[in-house]
Amino acid sequence: MRRTAAALLALTVGCVLADSAVVTLALPEILERLHTTVGQVAWVLIAFNLVLAVVVRPAAWFFKRLDPAILSAVGIAVFAGASALCAVAGSLDVLIVARSVQAVGGAFAVVGCLQLLVEELSERRGTAWWIAAGVFGTAVGPVAGGLLTDAFSWRSIFVVQVPIAVLAVPAALVKRRRKGQELAEDTPKHRVQIGPNIALALLSAALTAALFLFVLLLVDGWRRSPAIAAVTVSVIPLAALFSRPLSRKLRAGPTAETMSGCLLIAGGLAGLALLPSAELGWTIAPQALVGLGLGLTLDPLTLQAMDGRMPHFLHGSWTIAARHAGVVLGLAILTPVFTADLQNAQPPAKDAITALVLDAPLTPEDKISIAGGLSDQLKEENGRVPDLDPAFAKLHVSAIEKPATVQLERDLNDQLQRAATHAFRNAFLIGAALALTALLSLIPLRRRGGER
Repeated sequence: MRRTAAALLALTVGCVLADSAVVTLALPEILERLHTTVGQVAWVLIAFNLVLAVVVRPAAWFFKRLDPAILSAVGIAVFAGASALCAVAGSLDVLIVARSVQAVGGAFAVVGCLQLLVEELSERRGTAWWIAAGVFGTAVGPVAGGLLTDAFSWRSIFVVQVPIAVLAVPAALVKRRRKGQELAEDTPKHRVQIGPNIALALLSAALTAALFLFVLLLVDGWRRSPAIAAVTVSVIPLAALFSRPLSRKLRAGPTAETMSGCLLIAGGLAGLALLPSAELGWTIAPQALVGLGLGLTLDPLTLQAMDGRMPHFLHGSWTIAARHAGVVLGLAILTPVFTADLQNAQPPAKDAITALVLDAPLTPEDKISIAGGLSDQLKEENGRVPDLDPAFAKLHVSAIEKPATVQLERDLNDQLQRAATHAFRNAFLIGAALALTALLSLIPLRRRGGER
């Protein structure tokens, strides 16, 4: 296999694993364009992660018996076709079905790419490429999705995946052309590493709070554009990249790294839960902690679960299943929490909005007009943080009252942003608790003298 072909396979792994979170910043636009609800649009994320978690382990069974090159190529081709279908989906149902098929193809693709990379590059290098591609895809997925959504549309997220996957199909088949069908019959079988996989699942659930809830807070709660939100959350992958040279310099060892990483993620999520205001600057330090923790945990934990364990595709499938089951677990726990908190935040927010409108230095007629427009907007966006701009855009006030109207709109938006920030607090704290639980799951490993 040529280095270019190996790079394409690694890039495909990154694309597939980025898909677990790549649409996060696009969800508000999908929700609006496909005329659906918050609860329903969450299935665009849930379907992919759930199907991938369920299918990836049985998929590994086929790799014991059939040519990995052929299976990988078929998986990548299915992923490409389903990505194209996602790009042209005209309804939420079609999009969710396409995402499920995408996950089936992705399951075969990631497991097969691992096997092909190991066979060509050696066990150490092939596994390292595969892990690095997965961590990189997971970290940059939301950023890439946000920038593409803002520059073009949510459909472009899936369009860009198609040529990458199409080019990777012949790259997967290169191995077959050179050596034909081959799989060692007497491959040694090692036991599955339970501890690292449980920690991966819990950390993935915790990171869902950072990679899903935080971008939702930025776009839907604070009304930032997808591009601004993408630039904001880029702190996480940048910090993750910085963690590797930092860990090499500290030389603390994999166990200390992963346990420190869990603490950093928990601290970062607690920081996001306790933001003093909706200013983007306040989010940098908590995000940096999450990013450092991500870099210190996912890579070493995945390596602990796979290093030296045969067959590679089997242990790789367990780590993928654990990570994506964790994402589903995180969504299942956190989504109802923040949805309920958003609902609970509405009555006090409405009272505060009413007080602000009554206190504004405007004529009674204008106050009534504003109140009516705001009421309609609140009803129209039930279950979401309302966008008050349309209500003010329809308002016609005199030049004398214009400054007071602008100030009122600013005060109302500040009030809504505070309410949204508070509504996400419990979900972030639960994410922090999940990260600390992952830390507890690692303690027995330390007692066994760093068994891997």
